[in-house]
Amino acid sequence: MKVLYFAWVRQKVGMAEEAVSPPDEVRNVAELITWLAARSPGHAAAFAQPKQIRAAVNQEFAGPDALVAANDEIAFFPPVTGG
Repeated sequence: MKVLYFAWVRQKVGMAEEAVSPPDEVRNVAELITWLAARSPGHAAAFAQPKQIRAAVNQEFAGPDALVAANDEIAFFPPVTGG
């Protein structure tokens, strides 16, 4: 699974992307966030308030219940503001 980080999420995690292999119990975006938060202090800081994080699965906006799979690309970013 390829995970991409954008804006302040990237700054807190300390990298723009990484390849991860979460356990089989990680089936959706919310579970992936929980699993990622345990990987390092930077991940924990980035995902400390998961409601402030938006996600996309294979370049489609996705909610916390969206399913994830081994070959997916998951992106995490702050809420997008218009203007």
